[in-house]
Amino acid sequence: MTPTTSTTLTELAVTMFSVTDQDAARDFYTGVLGFEVRGDDRFGEDGTDRWLEVAPPGSSARLALNPPMGGSAGGGAIGVESTDVLAEHARLAARGDVDLDPAPTRVPGAPLLFCVRDPDGNAIWVVEAPAG
Repeated sequence: MTPTTSTTLTELAVTMFSVTDQDAARDFYTGVLGFEVRGDDRFGEDGTDRWLEVAPPGSSARLALNPPMGGSAGGGAIGVESTDVLAEHARLAARGDVDLDPAPTRVPGAPLLFCVRDPDGNAIWVVEAPAG
């Protein structure tokens, strides 16, 4: 074992997904999942780059929606907690235009959950919030 060293890292704050179209991704996360836009800023030479962040209302963690950086869009995964997984699944299924699992599942040792995929194939796992 190596000795433990001190760190200045304090919190998991921003997760990043690669998306092909930042506007379409913003519309999916806000219009379909109900997230809020937390930041939408231009940077770089002549403002050609864009930093776009969304998050569920009340969340301190954010999701940055970025163009692919050296790869292709999609392939990421995050988990978001829900106070009512069954109701959230029913809400999304009723839309008829969302790529999601047919039903929530529960396996021994894991919470009730289901997966919804954004237009680029990033996976958003909707997970039952812990009791208490």
